[in-house]
Amino acid sequence: MSNITKALLLSVVAFGLVACESNPPKEAPKKVADCTYPSSPDVAAPDWVCTGSVEGVEVSAQGSERIVQGEVDAAQTFAMASARQKLAAAMKTRVQAMVTKYVGTTGAGSSATMDKVNESVTRQITDATLEGSRLIKSKTAPDGTMYVLVGMDSKQVQKAAETAVKTSMNNDQALWQQFKAKNSKDEMAAEIAKQKVD
Repeated sequence: MSNITKALLLSVVAFGLVACESNPPKEAPKKVADCTYPSSPDVAAPDWVCTGSVEGVEVSAQGSERIVQGEVDAAQTFAMASARQKLAAAMKTRVQAMVTKYVGTTGAGSSATMDKVNESVTRQITDATLEGSRLIKSKTAPDGTMYVLVGMDSKQVQKAAETAVKTSMNNDQALWQQFKAKNSKDEMAAEIAKQKVD
């Protein structure tokens, strides 16, 4: 082998070694948590921050607010207000499902009547209806945003549904007349509130 060939061969080997050294080994991809804080996406958060629910609480919702100038109580109040708004929307959907299921099992009313009844009942779900809601969990993210979970257990949900139905019956008597023939208002409201929905 000539000197030129040896020199070329050594150059190719040296170049290969340099190329290998200039590419550092790749790091394993960083595992991302199943749930992270929306305000701190690199930090793992409790599951309820993402799902808005925990086991044992029938209806719940999550809210958040940034803590400003150390005002923790104010942030919690605003976060809870946000969560209660979402809770009211969840309760409206749940009570609509209860009424629909009840009417479906009794066979009374047309779909147009059903829509009117659902609208009437959901109008009755107000802050007063959510009186039984309570703070379930609270956690502050690294960036100072407070997250809260507000919820109601099954008895509170049933009571709120029953209250909304009774109020609707009193406010829209003509609408409820066809359903009223079978049961008293109290009996019917209680039956509707007992409907199990997923």
